[in-house]
Parts: sequence; structure tokens; C-alpha cells
Amino acid sequence: MKITVVGLGYIGLPTAILFAKYGNKVTGVDLSPVMTDNLNAGRIHIEEPGLEADLQDALALNNFHASTTPVSADAYIIAVPTPNKNDEYKSCDTAYVESALGSIAPLLKENDTIIVESTIAPRTMADVVQPLIEKQGFTVGQDIFLAHCPERVLPGNIMHELIHNPRIIGGITEQCTEKAAAVYGEFVEGEIIKAQAGEAELSKLMENTYRDLNIALANELAKISNYLEIDALRVIEMANKHPRVNLHQPGPGVGGHCLAVDPYFVIAASPEQSPLMQTARKVNNSMPEYVVENVKQIMEQRDGNTVTLFGLTYKGNIDDIRESPAMEIKEMLTKEGFDVKSFDPHVVSAPLTGEEACEDSSLIVVLSDHDEFRTIPTTYTDKMRSAIVFDTKNMVQNVGEQVVYANYGNLHEITKDVAQYQFN
Repeated sequence: MKITVVGLGYIGLPTAILFAKYGNKVTGVDLSPVMTDNLNAGRIHIEEPGLEADLQDALALNNFHASTTPVSADAYIIAVPTPNKNDEYKSCDTAYVESALGSIAPLLKENDTIIVESTIAPRTMADVVQPLIEKQGFTVGQDIFLAHCPERVLPGNIMHELIHNPRIIGGITEQCTEKAAAVYGEFVEGEIIKAQAGEAELSKLMENTYRDLNIALANELAKISNYLEIDALRVIEMANKHPRVNLHQPGPGVGGHCLAVDPYFVIAASPEQSPLMQTARKVNNSMPEYVVENVKQIMEQRDGNTVTLFGLTYKGNIDDIRESPAMEIKEMLTKEGFDVKSFDPHVVSAPLTGEEACEDSSLIVVLSDHDEFRTIPTTYTDKMRSAIVFDTKNMVQNVGEQVVYANYGNLHEITKDVAQYQFN
């Protein structure tokens, strides 16, 4: 099968490489000539375990080529970004999807399959994508086949989950669904779930909205517990002993191009019917400011003006800073007048070592749950003016004996009276 994948980001590139690895002739399309040149030389631009080795295998098989322009294929996969619009409800901006469809339009022929993997708002396939294709003179479901097949993978484990996770195939018609299912049958070993396009669109959005709401509940609990001087983390641990309760963990906010974005697509499509989703978004969006206010309370009791941020990504062990609350916190602390240093071994734009970032600092704020942060060595904290760690991810396991450790369990104690602790 000849496959053209438009968009070589965190989802498009792994998808293209897997199709190639499984014996298909794949052209990956991206507008950046630097990126395509690097890919053709076997170098990837994102951090994902196993991806570069799989790319090199695909190149060795002569099954993958990156290009800035699409080529004729049997199946086209659209995997481009769908950001929020700058409107009242932050609705789905389909401009990149429409541009990608426009780029393949001159190449389309009868019996081709077009799959949109990009996360899209409900009814986008029927109201936006289908009309664009039919303007080319095709009848969807008869001589060209159109489906939405959302990705459902975890960064850091993408290659495994693309193969083994269940895959939703949402066709405009039943025949469209069958055609798209045959495409993914090339490598997907998980369950193939056949659906209508609208069902597939809304299902993907609700997966992420479910998690967003549960994180909002945990974040609100953290605020309530801190106000009442109760250990929120202990409360969560005990509540989750109930067989039908699964409270999530509080954090510094919600980021990434899924949880922080997707709920708005549902909200915008049905604003009067989605007050709970809107409230959850407000709660999670408030967390960076909440972190900053607690940092200010700690710093007001200490000498020095330097705050060190551990982690800039929206989650652990990846290099993705899209919609990251850590970046927002960094900007807010800088505006508050703090000298902010950042340490993130996964982010090129944060080149400081742990020792350099901690030198003369009065506070470490852990914002990403990278494995590297599970232990904070004394070579870092010995450089500090006062060794205090505020762990917003509740993931640090080892700190030195002379380090004051705060999380959402004991934050009320630390912010109330830092002076009770002894510092070198």
C-alpha cells in the first residue's frame, strides 16, 4: 500500500514510521525542509523511545521518505495540529486540516481513502471535511472513502500503544469505515472499533475531558485541604481504598495538546449543555496562579530572590512543552520579579545543569515528573541559599536530611511558618 502522511509531529511521524516498518511505501509530509532532510538522514526531532531506531529500519527497507510536498497514494492520513481559536469558547481551528486536504486534493483518484487523525470538534468530518472532498467531484462512500481515526496513545510509549491499543474507526459511511479499518489492519493488533464519524470525534474528546474533570476535582481538593490544614494526599490515598473511587492526583495545572485543549472543542460545540466541563477548565487553569501564590508565601519568609524550576514539560520523561503549566508559572514568577532558573534535562532550551540551576536558590519547585527528579542529590541542594523543595507532582522520593520538603499534603505547614525549619 502507498500511504502519504501529512504532518510529522508527535503522532504523524510515529504513525508514518510504523506503516513503513510493516512493509508499506510511505511518504511523510511536512513544511519544514530542515525536518524532512533530517528524517531522510535518520534523525528525529522529537523525543520518543524507539522512534529513531524504527525510522532507521524503515529507511533501510526503502519504505519511508520525507518530503515537503505530498505524493499520490492509496491512503492519505492527516495528522496536523488543531489549535484553539481565539474566540469565546476556544473552539477548534481546522485551518491546518483544511490546508492539508487542499494539498492532497489534486492527487485524489477513485477508491482512495482519506483518514483524519487530528483531534477535531464534533461534526467536523460531516460539516467541514466531507464538503471539501465533494467539491473535488467525488461522492464520499462510493468512489472515495473518508474516516476519522483519532490517536489514543501515551507519549513515551507511543510505538507500543499505536500497535496494541484499541483503534476507533469512524467512517462517514459503513463502507468508509471498512476501508479505513483495512488500512490500520496493516499494523494494529488491538481491537478495531467500528463507528460513525461523529461518535469517533466525540469519543476521543470525552476521553480527555473525563481526565480533565477528574484532575480538576483533585486540584480543588488540594486547595480545600490546604485551606483547612488537612493533608490532601492522605485524603486521596484513603478515599481510593474504596473499590469504586479513583481520585486523580493534584498538580500545577493541566497541559499538553490534549487535556488542556480538547474539552474546549466540546464546550464550543454545545456551550449551554457543558457547564461542568467549563468549570473544570477554570479550576485547572487556576492552578499555575495558585502555585505562584504559594511560592510567594514561601519566598517572603526567606532571604534571596532566586527560584529554581525543575521541569518545563507538561508531563514526565518527554520534551513537549505545549500548553505546559510550567511555562506559564515561569512567566508569572518572572513578572513577579523573581530570578527564575530552569532545569529540565529533556528540554534543549533549558541548558543549565542541576547544580547551576540551584546555585544561590532559595526554593526548588518541581513541575514535571521526570524520572531524573525522583532523587534530588545533595550536589544540587548544597548549592542553595536555603534548601526547600515544593513538589507539585508528589513524585520526589529522596531528598537530603537538611532539605525542607513540601507537597500538597503539608503545604499549609510550610507556607505558614518556614522559619521553624533549620537551614545551613
